[in-house]
Amino acid sequence: MTESEFNQNVDDILTQIEDAIDESGADIDYDSVGGVLTLTFEDDSKIIINRQTPLKQIWLATRSGGFHFEYNADKNQWLLENDSQELFDALTQYSSVQAGNSVELKAN
Repeated sequence: MTESEFNQNVDDILTQIEDAIDESGADIDYDSVGGVLTLTFEDDSKIIINRQTPLKQIWLATRSGGFHFEYNADKNQWLLENDSQELFDALTQYSSVQAGNSVELKAN
């Protein structure tokens, strides 16, 4: 994947995350600046999602830790490095923890 393709793919996934938050009805605010998407929860905790262009990864920073996702072209998914957890599954898991209730974020 070229750098341009990577950046377009990440831009698309960040937009999908914003749409998933809107569709979920969860009380999560979000702000996107310079390719960094910050989710803010009612208790002011945050999840930060950003691109790491040199590594062609998406990094997810949560209260539970930091996670690196790589694009799997065969599955057309962003998967946790050395694991099979998909980005939206991880976002659902960690958003639910930080929101204090069940949040379901689905890719469109």
